[in-house]
Amino acid sequence: MKTKYIVGGLLLGSLGWHSCQPTEQTTTEAPAEIVSTTKIEVEENFKWKTERFADLKIVRYQMPSFEKLSLKQQKLVYYLTQAGYAGREIIWDQNYRHNLKIKRALENIYTTYQGDKESTDWKNFEIYLKRVWFSNGIHHHYSMDKFKPDFSKEYFNTLLSETNTSLVDEAIEVMFNPELDKKKVSLDSKKDLLLASATNFYDPDITEKEATEFYEALKDTTDKTPVSHGLNTKLVRGANGLEEKPWKVGGMYGPAIEEMVKWLEKAAEVAENDAQGNALRLLVEYYKTGDLKKFDEYSIAWTKATEGDIDYINGFIEDYNDPIAKSGSFETVVQIKDFDLSKRMSVVAENAQYFEDNSSIMDEHKKKNVVGVSYKVVEVAGESGDASPSTPIGVNLPNADWIRSTHGSKSVSLGNIISAYDKAGGKGMLQEFCYNEEEIRLAEEHSALGGKMHTALHEVIGHASGQLNPGVGTPDVTLKNYAATLEEARADLVGLYYLYDQKLIDLGLVPSLEVGMAEYQGYIRNGLMLQLRRLEPGAIIEEAHMRNRQLVAAWAYEKGKADNVIEKVSKDGKTFFVVNDFAKLRVIFGELLREIQRIKSEGDYEAGKNLVENYGVQVDQEIHKEVIERSEPLNIAPYGGFINPKITPNTNDAGEITGFTVTYPDDFTTQMLEYAKNYSFLPDDN
Repeated sequence: MKTKYIVGGLLLGSLGWHSCQPTEQTTTEAPAEIVSTTKIEVEENFKWKTERFADLKIVRYQMPSFEKLSLKQQKLVYYLTQAGYAGREIIWDQNYRHNLKIKRALENIYTTYQGDKESTDWKNFEIYLKRVWFSNGIHHHYSMDKFKPDFSKEYFNTLLSETNTSLVDEAIEVMFNPELDKKKVSLDSKKDLLLASATNFYDPDITEKEATEFYEALKDTTDKTPVSHGLNTKLVRGANGLEEKPWKVGGMYGPAIEEMVKWLEKAAEVAENDAQGNALRLLVEYYKTGDLKKFDEYSIAWTKATEGDIDYINGFIEDYNDPIAKSGSFETVVQIKDFDLSKRMSVVAENAQYFEDNSSIMDEHKKKNVVGVSYKVVEVAGESGDASPSTPIGVNLPNADWIRSTHGSKSVSLGNIISAYDKAGGKGMLQEFCYNEEEIRLAEEHSALGGKMHTALHEVIGHASGQLNPGVGTPDVTLKNYAATLEEARADLVGLYYLYDQKLIDLGLVPSLEVGMAEYQGYIRNGLMLQLRRLEPGAIIEEAHMRNRQLVAAWAYEKGKADNVIEKVSKDGKTFFVVNDFAKLRVIFGELLREIQRIKSEGDYEAGKNLVENYGVQVDQEIHKEVIERSEPLNIAPYGGFINPKITPNTNDAGEITGFTVTYPDDFTTQMLEYAKNYSFLPDDN
């Protein structure tokens, strides 16, 4: 599970924190005969934000700890990043069946066009291309809506002709017809979820009913260790009915996966320890076979491989992009441990049983023995697939409930990513949307730490907490299209419940309850107002994390009305939501946590549906209009994404790697074109 980021001034402050420099660590030294030539090139007055276009800003991040690693560890980081980049085009095809051919046509036009590049049409073409790059396809990465080109079909056909670029008529029609495949993921329960969604996990004519029945037939209700059917396959119509096309070597996405395997095998050779090497070899075997039992074996081995300074996420993992939550989107994140922050924050994982025992959920839904929860703050060294350019700020894996219950989980917070967001953010949102100076003070003094603690509690305790009742199916089966929203709300509520708790002070994690106050106020402000600036006028909320935040905030607002716990205030013609009673708000958060855990534990679909639909979907259009009007003058992009560092090996005359040169590219377009040139292993149609 991921914690999605919020960008820009106040929004960022509600979730982020400043990363610290890691301390020295003991590592395996490079072979004596090779003198390391590694260097990191950082210019003076480092520019964190490089550009802004549409509703996006492009940011850079640094990884200073790379220089402190041994040469062997640096090789491991390099091989893992190369494996991720090798598979990066998979997410394009997963997102939409025409994405790769459209991407390549746009890139060919961009690199070969010799006409007027000062015209409005060309400038709009450039923006369209950048938006497509950013979202790994022609649909917005967050709203899921298809992009509307701000240039005509006729102009585009001229570009195709003048650059000798070919693109099938169907793809051109999709680009310019607003009614065709207009939503990447639709969670509108009034529609057939698959027919209304453009994602490429299913043949376009397969219905929600057909797919659900197909996977229901595969389920073994007696299996205590069920595989995640559909996680690494596309469901298609075959000669004899529905069948799965596996994503593996020799199967769908085979050429890219073969290249990934090459780099993963190199990584296994320089693993820091046996456990890490064993997990990498199991991952390779899974990619070669497509066997989901092997994936579970890998996931267990990966979960237990907690020693070492390097870690990674690699695979078909999160199911947010599948309307019925079966198929996993490809993503990779390569991580270097932030030693100082990880040491200080490990206390959260060490006290996991306390947090479970003292939660507001029913006793029968509490785990009697919380096992294997590990937590690290990390520096990202490279990301790809669904994690790039738009990235989470925290991740907790694996997702299979039975693995988490029996073997535990890993949680990471991406410290250098959040630090970069903070350095690139605008500062005007606090002044515009905080009700008074006291609210601003709380945010300025405590929101960074409050966000840090919320992320840690969300990932380490939230996703790892609670248990299903005996005989109840997994949430993707019982809660269907509402599973992701309810799970994110549940994890958020665990964090919120404990943020205003004396226990965090006793553990030395926060200095006072003011940290919880700042996070409570920021969460309500964001859930009821600020996140709405991400939506087009008249839209409903469909993205799972946005639904989660509004659900929690709106439910709390309604339940606290009698005691004026949260007050809607108008001042100078502007709307504010002010928390008047933090202790009572904590009780309300606990009540909602108890109910959502009950829904998950019992598989209560109707209750879950009602909760999401009644509180998480519909938008107050007057508030939405006001938020947009108040935000526009601040010129702070609501979304942000990243340019990855570039790691280049240095070699001696014998071809041996002697070190690496790390640079921080500052041109998004250049990096996207380099990736297109160096990591295109898939055909247009898969």
